[in-house]
Amino acid sequence: MNTLWHHWSFDPVLLGVAVTVVAHEVGLARLRGHSVASRTRRRRYRALLLYAGLVVLVIAIVSPVDYWSSRYFYVHMLDHVLLGFFAPMLIVAGAPWIPLMFALPVKSRRALGRFFCLSPRVSGLRALARFIRHPWTAVISFNVVMLLWHVPSWFDTAESNALVHIWLMHTSLIVTGLLFWLQIIPSHPMRPTRGPVFQVGAIVATNVVMTVLAISMSILTNVSWYHAYAHVAGVTLSPFADQQIGAAILWVCGDFWALPAIYVIIRRALDSEVSLSDSFDRIMGRGPAPAIESFRPSSERGGAG
Repeated sequence: MNTLWHHWSFDPVLLGVAVTVVAHEVGLARLRGHSVASRTRRRRYRALLLYAGLVVLVIAIVSPVDYWSSRYFYVHMLDHVLLGFFAPMLIVAGAPWIPLMFALPVKSRRALGRFFCLSPRVSGLRALARFIRHPWTAVISFNVVMLLWHVPSWFDTAESNALVHIWLMHTSLIVTGLLFWLQIIPSHPMRPTRGPVFQVGAIVATNVVMTVLAISMSILTNVSWYHAYAHVAGVTLSPFADQQIGAAILWVCGDFWALPAIYVIIRRALDSEVSLSDSFDRIMGRGPAPAIESFRPSSERGGAG
């Protein structure tokens, strides 16, 4: 039990989480006065998802998970899974964007909206935002960030430098994770711009990348990659065995986020009017399949009319 209650730390992320929760509740309170009860209930449900994501974020960064991740590589892999997959997934599902916007006074809200959406002075910023939000950019950047932080030299640098660890590694995992899940999960008022075929492909491709990384760290090598775990005082687990366990976590945890996400995407596609075949046709640049009526002779079509 001491492992659970000791080694909690203070991190600036706690202030960010606290400010986010307060601002979100202020926004919800203001929206409540202009909404029907059903919308208020939906926002409260989404708020619970958001707060669950923030709790996962706190667990990954300030709980003993972060402390033990500096001593055991396999705990660090658990940390990465929480930061890159589960926390962003819940935050995106929580759709905090409109409540956070309504936390601002109405004049400030309108002024900022006009400035960022209409002002020619930030046209370059809008173009950059469109590029970053583009589905291919989001999916590729997320996978690139995951791979780069497992390159031994980058990983060891992050372990030896707290600023790199906190502000670069953690931040890049969270931000690219949010961008990735925005392509998969509707997050009011934003919706994924690509259909279910792209979404399933993105999840499968990402899971394949994580699996190949895990295989490379376990089956395709017989040495430890990371010097940061070579001589940790008090740790009796060998660095290579530690690395193998970490690779197994990275590998197995893929099923816990990928399979449920694919299931939800397929169910959502089947429940909508757009079929999977129509989505695939759009991705391939093809028109919809011809209706069966087009194969009948013209005389039969005329008679039917």
